[in-house]
Amino acid sequence: MTNDPPTRETRIEASGPRSIAAHTITTAHSGDVIELPAEVLNAARDIQAPPGISNLPPLGLCLGREDELAWLDGTLPSDGETAITQAPAVHGLGGVGKSTLALHYAHRHRSDYTLTWWITADSPARIEQSLASLALRMFPSWAGRASEQERAAWALTWLQWHPGWLLVFDNVEDLRDLAPYTGALNGGHHLATSRRATGWPRTTPTRALGTLPPDEAAALLCTHALGDATPTARQLQDARALAADLGHLPLALEQAGAYLHQNLTISIDDYRRRLATKLDKAADGIDAERTIARIWTHTLQALTTRNPLAVTLLHTLAWLAPDNIPLTLLHTPNTDEDDLAEALGDLRAYSVISIAPDGTSISVHRLVQTVLRHTATAGDVQPPTGRREAEQALVNTLTGQPAPTTKPTPAWDALMPHLIALATTTPDGHRDDAAVDLYNTAAQYLYRRGHDSRALPLRKAVLTQREQVLGDTHPDTLTSRNNLGIAYQVAGDLTRAIPLLETTLTQFEQVLGDTHPDTLTSRGNLAGAYRAAGDLARAIPLLETTLTQCEEVLGDTHPDTLTSRNNLAHAYRAAGDLTRAIPLLETTLTQCEEVLGDTHPDTLISRGNLAGAYQDAGDLTRAIPLYETTLTQREEVLGDIHPSTLTSRGNLASAYYAAGDLDRAVPLYETTLTQCEEVLGDTHPDTLTSRGNLAGAYRSVGDLARAIPLLETTLTQYEQVLGNTHPSTQAVLANLASARKALNDAQE
Repeated sequence: MTNDPPTRETRIEASGPRSIAAHTITTAHSGDVIELPAEVLNAARDIQAPPGISNLPPLGLCLGREDELAWLDGTLPSDGETAITQAPAVHGLGGVGKSTLALHYAHRHRSDYTLTWWITADSPARIEQSLASLALRMFPSWAGRASEQERAAWALTWLQWHPGWLLVFDNVEDLRDLAPYTGALNGGHHLATSRRATGWPRTTPTRALGTLPPDEAAALLCTHALGDATPTARQLQDARALAADLGHLPLALEQAGAYLHQNLTISIDDYRRRLATKLDKAADGIDAERTIARIWTHTLQALTTRNPLAVTLLHTLAWLAPDNIPLTLLHTPNTDEDDLAEALGDLRAYSVISIAPDGTSISVHRLVQTVLRHTATAGDVQPPTGRREAEQALVNTLTGQPAPTTKPTPAWDALMPHLIALATTTPDGHRDDAAVDLYNTAAQYLYRRGHDSRALPLRKAVLTQREQVLGDTHPDTLTSRNNLGIAYQVAGDLTRAIPLLETTLTQFEQVLGDTHPDTLTSRGNLAGAYRAAGDLARAIPLLETTLTQCEEVLGDTHPDTLTSRNNLAHAYRAAGDLTRAIPLLETTLTQCEEVLGDTHPDTLISRGNLAGAYQDAGDLTRAIPLYETTLTQREEVLGDIHPSTLTSRGNLASAYYAAGDLDRAVPLYETTLTQCEEVLGDTHPDTLTSRGNLAGAYRSVGDLARAIPLLETTLTQYEQVLGNTHPSTQAVLANLASARKALNDAQE
């Protein structure tokens, strides 16, 4: 019997997952073809992202950006899975907070995405490195022994298989670097930040990110500098000033705040006064590469490679005022119009400048200017980079223009901020005769327009050069020193004004003699400064001597004699000696009307002073009509916001208040304060007086809720400007105490 061979069992395997054949991937960075094994590609398909996975940097402060965050919310659908083919882009100046904004959006919506990945995108290599790190996170067992290109290729494959992610491409330098990713990856959301303002595809939603609003900027600075401590009124005021100098730029505010928090003995104001030396200094929590100076160095390097003329223009713009720089200033005989336009286009593309919609003017961030001036190179006989070009631009533009008088002169008004900026930033030892001539002309124009305090930088620059060129006691130098002293006085800085005017008078007496007209003017100016400081014991004898000498040397009705007589009468009034003040003012007004005319500025001053003396004497029936006439004439002759007009308006309001007519006094006080803040500045003595007067009027009508905060602000500013013991400071302190007591009594 023959046995059959054993039957071979046929085994049928259950079907399992199909393997993916090994295939090639081209990397976006190098263009190299990368072949990944099948099991590696299987993992790219099968590995699921852990919930909430991300590599987001820590979340920092983000103030004042709710509108921009709302724009991102509207641009990127909330489901996290809707595919978009173009990345919305946030662009702006380095340090403006683009990365912080994107980071806040990513953290806020982290739960909406299967994966959130932060990609440093300033070069193709850095993008590839960031993607490679994704592979290390998701598939470490393989990625740890793979090359960077292989890891990046795997990450791309994973993103293609798995939808619902968010990729943030931070600090895109070349917009073409994004194309391989936004084109190939369409299963999630892309968000880009960049300094580049132009060149984006038309289908890309873009948002320009500007600087912070002033209040948010000051708050951010205080938070970084003081931590949880509540800033004092002085610290908050200094923070606002420093934030303005920092151009309300978030990174600069963070850098300054971190430095101040680390160096507690340095005040906010100290930092501000030494700002240029601090911009490249890091502190705990600030990477040295993220300081403002370093960030913009990288921008300049990129611009130098792209368009050297753009960098030359930027250095020129650094010495001018930051806003409203007329394009005509940059036109020179040796510059091709198309080259200029292209250079400006490159500066705008890097968000370093902005160009007005009508194309006639340019603005530069003020901190960019500070950094450029601080880092500008200078030779032994050459000025710092860009300085000579900026000076020459203004000289070329204003040469041949009619000299400005008391009336508004558009050409000079438009360029005045740039002249002041040049004068303010004059390097030590630098000389430019043509530019200084412009400074002097501009300062005299501002003086005649009643804005002598604005001329301080111009007066300083003129005096410095005259001392260098003409010597310390040349008559022109003495005149310049006198003018600077007056500018300090008008600005309310009597601590600088009085010593300067004392020195000038001594030098005039030595060089020109005791009764030279310029000496008499100098003597009267010093007496006026004593009077402004409340030192009537020195002011009145000096004014009496000056008047006697003016009458002897110049005659009884010479304009300078009339001015001297008016000043003496005003000092008598300030001393409460109305029996001598009123007759002298009446005589002076009559003579001014006869000699100078009814609406001459000096006549208007005399008329206003006489009205004030009548008010002091309690004669409001004569004072108020005279105040009203003076105000009307000043509005007609000097304009609505001339400082003398503001003085006249405030005086009339005080007369109404004294007469009990609060319905007319309060609105006039409010208008005057608003105009003083706009024209003279927040801490000018006349502004402080106006603020105190309005607070008193509020208190009189029972509005303590508005009176007390206004008095508190006024007291802080008086202490800062005049000191704790000044009579005006003490008066405000007493008024505040009285108002607080009245409020407590009312609440009890």
